[in-house]
Amino acid sequence: MARTRRLLGDIRIKPETNAPVLQKMRACAVKGCLGEGAHRIPISRENVSEQIYVCLAHARAHNESWDFFKGMSDKEIERFQVDALTGHRPTWPLGKRSARMRHGSFEFNDSYGHFGEESPTPRPPTRKLTGVQLQALATMNLEETATLQEIKARYKELVKRFHPDANGGDRGAEERLKQVIKAYGVLRRQG
Repeated sequence: MARTRRLLGDIRIKPETNAPVLQKMRACAVKGCLGEGAHRIPISRENVSEQIYVCLAHARAHNESWDFFKGMSDKEIERFQVDALTGHRPTWPLGKRSARMRHGSFEFNDSYGHFGEESPTPRPPTRKLTGVQLQALATMNLEETATLQEIKARYKELVKRFHPDANGGDRGAEERLKQVIKAYGVLRRQG
């Protein structure tokens, strides 16, 4: 029992305080005003990030009389509005930074020769073929560059040649027909 009392006596509990926490009130920046400076207003248009804190009455008076463009000419106001479209960040005309070849009033890189005197001859797009596709082309006796129309035409030709009705029910021709049908299925899927 004595040991329990000793342990309980060692526990320190922070006393509760119900007193309200006083916050420091910021005074209005206008001389002679005793109001709370809870509202920020900019000091000048040149540096709007520099601000002062004023009371509500002085913030209203400031907003009613504030003219951001006061003292600016019409050209300066127009320039400001144009710059505001890009957030007053610098911009460059499109294509000026990567230009290389002179053409008219600006430079550009004509790597494909579209705007030159001679245009290069277009070459057909090359496609990567898998081993299964190459084997299917070999089965149908076609080149790697065969188009889908050429593949269809060869398929029709080979089906007519190896169909069992055309060969009197020959099993060898039937096996060859199965290979052609399988090869055509592979090639048709590639598009």
